[in-house]
Amino acid sequence: MEKLFVSSSPHLRSGTGVRSIMLDVIIALTPALIASVILFGLRALLVTAVSVAAAVLAEYISRKLMKRPNSIGDLSAVVTGMLLAFNLPVSIPLWIAALGSAIAIVVVKQFFGGIGQNFVNPALAGRIILMVSFPAQMTKWTMPLTSFSGVDAVTTATPLGILSEGGEQAMPPLLDLFFGVRGGCLGETCGVALLLGGVYLVARKVINPIIPICYVGTAALLSLAFGLDPLVQILSGGLLLGAIFMATDYATSPLTNWGKVIFGIGCGVLTMIIRQFGSLPEGVSFSIVLMNILVPYIDRLTRPVPFGEEGARQ
Repeated sequence: MEKLFVSSSPHLRSGTGVRSIMLDVIIALTPALIASVILFGLRALLVTAVSVAAAVLAEYISRKLMKRPNSIGDLSAVVTGMLLAFNLPVSIPLWIAALGSAIAIVVVKQFFGGIGQNFVNPALAGRIILMVSFPAQMTKWTMPLTSFSGVDAVTTATPLGILSEGGEQAMPPLLDLFFGVRGGCLGETCGVALLLGGVYLVARKVINPIIPICYVGTAALLSLAFGLDPLVQILSGGLLLGAIFMATDYATSPLTNWGKVIFGIGCGVLTMIIRQFGSLPEGVSFSIVLMNILVPYIDRLTRPVPFGEEGARQ
């Protein structure tokens, strides 16, 4: 006689594991990594390698000290290291990149229990800590190649920095912004590479496109409302990198579709408010981290009512 086992949901389980998901993310990040090397030279690869190595080493040592199973094989530390490197200028001292990775892994991830337990994105938290601790090194931009339009790229600030100082005349052409010929962090500049990675993740069903679409769409609409060029706002700074690769982090984004809509819109609103009215020209990192903190409340607000549950009696 066969036994019938009854268990709580979920009843359908996917064979996809953390390692395969992280491998897909690494593949999706590869076009932006290649673009950063082409634009900024081999030091972009060195910064990324140091950041990744420090993240993996920090995870291995911290797990050992905490007497937890070794988890470096799931590749999540590699992804964190790559994302942190993508949020750094290519001129960053290597020891600062390593320190940021260690903080992201140990303080933000492992202190809260490891993968899936962190309440904010580790790479973004690491970047914010480095921005506060080392502002001069974190805002020292190295300019890439000569622009496609034949005009030398900006040498003093990122495009958002130029806009915040009222220097619209010195803005790079849109073609330069799209292909990454501008100042900025090493992995955020090339829009076409980031979009290719996003398409790959959506095609592989690793991410849901709701958050990126709502994030970018909200930023574009508010740009129009503020009298700004939406394409310039989308292609400048780290908006595409944040919307595609960091706002969609499983552990720090909502579970429901309506929750994802609220989250994406919230990220877009906060990003544009910070850009327009804040003292910093960029707002992506702070916006996503602030919305990460609100995720438990968004999930509670958008949680579906269980089938058969009675409403409150009048």
